[in-house]
Amino acid sequence: MKNENSIAKILPVLFGFFIMGFCDVVGITVIHVKEDLLGNYSPEFRDTLSNLIPVALFSMFLLFSIPTGMLMNKIGRKKTVLLSNIITIAAMFIPLIEYSFTMSLVAFALLGIANTILQVSLNPLLNNVVQGDKLTSVLTAGQFVKAISSFLGPFIAAFAASILGNWQYIFPIYAVVTLISTIWLLSVPIQEEAFTNKASTFSEVFSLLKDKTILSLFLGIVFVVGVDVGINTASPKILMERSGLNSIEAGYGPSMYFAFRTAGAFIGAILLAKFSSVGIFRIITTIALIALISLLFAADKIVLFALFAIIGLSIANVFSIIFSLALQARPDKTNEISGLMITGVFGGAIIPFIMGISSDLWGSQIGSVSIILLCTVYLLYSAYRLPGNSVSRR
Repeated sequence: MKNENSIAKILPVLFGFFIMGFCDVVGITVIHVKEDLLGNYSPEFRDTLSNLIPVALFSMFLLFSIPTGMLMNKIGRKKTVLLSNIITIAAMFIPLIEYSFTMSLVAFALLGIANTILQVSLNPLLNNVVQGDKLTSVLTAGQFVKAISSFLGPFIAAFAASILGNWQYIFPIYAVVTLISTIWLLSVPIQEEAFTNKASTFSEVFSLLKDKTILSLFLGIVFVVGVDVGINTASPKILMERSGLNSIEAGYGPSMYFAFRTAGAFIGAILLAKFSSVGIFRIITTIALIALISLLFAADKIVLFALFAIIGLSIANVFSIIFSLALQARPDKTNEISGLMITGVFGGAIIPFIMGISSDLWGSQIGSVSIILLCTVYLLYSAYRLPGNSVSRR
């Protein structure tokens, strides 16, 4: 009976990871907004403008990660997760009320706020319903659920376009799923322990960047999220530009990437239990770099899909490796390091924006791929800067 009660509490929390994956619909949205709403703009500005959508979303991680931690200490983890769901539902209805470029930015800014709140609060809430050595496996399951959500996004958009008549109906579908998640979580009582520790301030958290190792790893988070969001947003454009696919068909590019990123996470979990994380970090970033160099020149549809798969497979574990290395570097500042690394997710805002400018100046997606390539060069540099089995303090 105790085990049944535990599962009953775990499942609605675990389902929250599916909602967390909604932010990855930004890749599909960018290509549709460019096609639907920016046709009257000069071609040299369309990528720059459309890539403001991931900027609106991921810049919220910079602004709201640390304040969310402070809020969570006041109202509790469950209420914080529920708040994120309410904001997500509101964001999903904005494109239906008014489908314009400005309102798309507003919608994804709200989604970014909601996703930031969810990412900061959901993992600690899971800790309230899972104890001991089971927590790691359940957290892995949560990341798998999130990956499934990311993978399904283009297929849901394709279903909405072909069956329901408009790709935008993905948003009310997501709103209904979020509502189900909210009701499910509300129906389950979760006991939260009293929190008495003082929340860190902005200055206390960002002062950790004075440590050169922490700064290097923080930049690694910025750039790996930039690569992740960059491939998500650029892959449909690359397929349309080089293979002549329409926006719906090109939307399967991100799905290929997310499918292999999911597989890479499971393979990485096995390898990381046996081999040095730094050694794996070096190998997978080298593979990603080779794939991205190939992506500069590839034009065949099958080759492009294969390269997206290789990049997804190789980049899948970089975030978790960097995160764990940062925690090992300063075990006395675990909470502060965690908040700082989540703040680094704002790389998903600045890198795609620079990609848009680069592709507009270049006149093709070679500009975007070049920026992603430079991010990967830094990741490889960071990987070889670390000693083999530990993090050096400098």
